[in-house]
Order: sequence, then C-alpha cells, then structure tokens
Amino acid sequence: MKFLDLAKVYIRSGAGGGGCVSFRREKYIEYGGPDGGDGGGGGTVWAEAVDGLNTLIDFRYQQHFFAKNGQPGMGKQRTGKDGDDILLRVPVGTEILDEDQETVIADMPELGQRVQLARGGNGGWGNLHFKSATNQAPRRSNPGQDGVERTLWLRLKLIADVGLLGLPNAGKSTFLAATSNARPKIADYPFTTLHPNLGVVGVDNTEFVVADIPGLIEGAHDGRGLGTRFLGHVERCAVLLHLVDGTSPTLVEDYHTIIGELEAYGGELADRPRITVLNKIDALDEEELASAYEELKKACGGDVMHMSGVAKTNTVEVLRALRSEIDDDRKEIIIPNKSFVTDQLINWSLTDPITRIVIKIGSALLVDRSEGTLRADWLTSLAQDVVWLKQAGVDVVLVSSGSIALGRGALGLGNGSLPLEQSQAAAAVGQIRLARA
Repeated sequence: MKFLDLAKVYIRSGAGGGGCVSFRREKYIEYGGPDGGDGGGGGTVWAEAVDGLNTLIDFRYQQHFFAKNGQPGMGKQRTGKDGDDILLRVPVGTEILDEDQETVIADMPELGQRVQLARGGNGGWGNLHFKSATNQAPRRSNPGQDGVERTLWLRLKLIADVGLLGLPNAGKSTFLAATSNARPKIADYPFTTLHPNLGVVGVDNTEFVVADIPGLIEGAHDGRGLGTRFLGHVERCAVLLHLVDGTSPTLVEDYHTIIGELEAYGGELADRPRITVLNKIDALDEEELASAYEELKKACGGDVMHMSGVAKTNTVEVLRALRSEIDDDRKEIIIPNKSFVTDQLINWSLTDPITRIVIKIGSALLVDRSEGTLRADWLTSLAQDVVWLKQAGVDVVLVSSGSIALGRGALGLGNGSLPLEQSQAAAAVGQIRLARA
C-alpha cells in the first residue's frame, strides 16, 4: 500500500427538496383545502476516524464526495424522502483543513471521532404550512435550501509515542529495524526513507510506537530535500529521539542543523522533550568515541547517550530512556469509576495533567437502603482512593446526595414520599452522620 499524507477533496451536501402546492380533489369533499407536503432534507457530509487505515491513498482515486438531494414534497401531505448522507473514512490522526491549507476545521486524533463537514439543506414547506383562517387556499410553497459545497484538504499526522529525527543516513531506519519488527528500506545513500514508517518496540514488558520520518537537511524549511512536511508526523509524539552520526566529521554542525530546522518549523515541536543519541559507535575506537561524545555533549548542553543500531549496543538503555519520557507525558493514574458499588477501579490514561477530580456520590452507593445504615466498608475503600489521589497532587471534591436516605433510616421514616418538614429533618440528621463518618 502506498503512503499518502496529504489529499484534496471536493464535497457537497445535498440540497433540500422543494415544497409541493397541491389541493384535495376528492369527489364528495366540497372544501378540500391544501395538502401539499414538505420537501425532504438534503444529505450531510461526515468524516469519521476509523481503525485499520494509516494512509490517505484512497482519496487519490476518489476526490469528489456529493451527498444526495432531498426529494420534493407531494400531494396528500406526503413528505419527500431525505437525501442519503455520505461518510469520509479517514485514518486516526487526520486533520481537516480549509482550502487555504491553514484554517483547521477539525482534528481527529481519537478512534470513532465523527465530524460534520457540510450540513444538508432543509426541505421547503408545502402549501399546507401556509393555510390560515384568512388564507384557506394558499398557492405558495418554499423551495428547498441549497447544499454546501466546499474544497478541503486532508492532512495525516501519524499517532506515535516517539519520533525519530536526524540527517539522512543518521541510522534512523536501522534503529527502527533493530528494535521492532518493522522493515524499512536501509541503504548507504541519503534519502533512503521517502515516507514515514511506524514500528512497535518493546522494553520491560511495555510497548510503544516509534515513527521514522525522512531525514532533514539544512534549508529543509525552505523546501530543500524533502522539506519539513513530514515533521507533522512527529508533532503528536511524547518525545523525540535525535540521532547524530558519530562517524560524521561535522557532528556538531549536524546537531545544530536539525535543531535549527525544528525551530524554523514553528509550533511546539522545538520545545518537545528530546533525547540526543550519538549513533554508529561500532565504527569508532575508544579515543574517537570519547572525543565525539564530549563534542556533542558540549554542543547540546545536556545529557547525551551513545549506541549502535547495527550492533544493537545500548539500544535497550535508549528504549528505557524513551519509555521514561513517555510515562511522564502520558501520566497514568487510578481514579474511582462509577462502579463504586462493586469497588472496581479503572486505569484512566490522560495526556493533560489532572488538577482536580469531582466525585459524585449517590445515595444508592452511600447507604444500604434495606437497613438505612452507612456502607462503612465502601467508605473505607473510597477514603483510601482519596488519600492516594491527594498524595499524587490531585485536588479531590466530594459531592454527596445520600444525606436524606441516611436520615430516613436513622429516624425510621421508611422509603415512601415525605412531607417537606420530615424531608428537612431527615436531611439534617443524615448530614450530621455523614460528617461524623
């Protein structure tokens, strides 16, 4: 399957059907009156992120997507049929842009996400809608609303945890092949990689996705080489892995070239967490390795790792460093779910830091209705979860609605409806017991 990450499509929603002008013509009904039906609504154009796709190649062979028009209304108060909708199935991670290729209409990073691109036109009213006491035989109807016609661009940004950066022949594809089952093309000439490759790597019983993009050269932001459009595939990554060829006589310049292209690309890519690795150390002796390592460390002003993708030297250490950065970015915490009644917990992975969680506690969870008493074991479990969240730096707000149910049991008021005075008394008693629980 060929890889395509940019496609132009032409869409048009369906126009609404026109309303009908019609009158009843039965033989024995003297004053039949109007009976013209409304027109049907036009079809809508939708886009949906689906599983199993990682390219926009389908949109190279079909660029036009037109929804059906609504049918006009008919006599005997018959409404026209609505036009069928049309659906564009796109890979997860697709951005939908306006014709200027700058205005983002929708971003679809989640599976099953559905976006309306062009709404179908409304159907027109038939003359039945215009009947009144002063106009008992209207001879007017409304035309259907026109559809919406648009030209859109689809741009795919692959969903990966790690993005590989480096000059051509820095060893990116070799690293991907050495650590995953991916088999990208590998050769000893520049620009062997012409389109992004994905690979699933594993370390310490944890798997994550690595994206290998074509190499960058100086001036790529001005269109030199393959340009910078492939950098969009690493915008969503949690961490970038910058590989520097240790055999290059200009490794410091090579390092600054990539950093300069990231800054010229704009956005938050240059500020993304980045791990710098000196690659191809199998081709260096100890003295050359020490010299190259010190030069690169001084150039980047931070920690530098070294490895060999071909010999698989230190690749596990690099994967562990990547995994650590991914864990920090995709912070995973355990929070209580709605299923408190079974004391179950779920893992909720979030990309944004959590500052506050509001837990709504209903009376069915808080109070044993058969006995009118607090569920002490459940409250203990909840308290442990709250303590854990507090230690994780999360502000927890508890909202309870079980005070009346608890007060009913304490006062022996049963489960039926209560007068206002008894409800207030039950709420007061229940709140006191909740405070002391």
